[in-house]
Amino acid sequence: MRLLNQQQFQPVFDSADLRVSAQGFLLLSRYSQLEHSRLGLVIGKKNVKLAVQRNRIKRQIREHFRKTQAQLPAMDIVIIARKGLDTQTNQELQTTLAKAWQRLHKLSAPKQTLLQP
Repeated sequence: MRLLNQQQFQPVFDSADLRVSAQGFLLLSRYSQLEHSRLGLVIGKKNVKLAVQRNRIKRQIREHFRKTQAQLPAMDIVIIARKGLDTQTNQELQTTLAKAWQRLHKLSAPKQTLLQP
């Protein structure tokens, strides 16, 4: 359920079908031929200085993805951290993620109907 190496990340970076910008992060997604969604995280030291904060953010995003994965279409999703993400509390991060997933689902609905036979 995760993107793990460069060969899996690169197609999403090269040709993302959908982009959702939120406070503190950018969400890129690309439709896949798999039956489920996959998640990749790019939480760099440049934008989130402390390892403890990077790990906290990763845990929060993975848990939220796990809970909402059933509602998402089959796509590869990459979340890229921006400056200021580490200043959000867990509750703020959860709220921001919920809004981002909703926007992604809303944007993917019209395209998803076109892809299905």
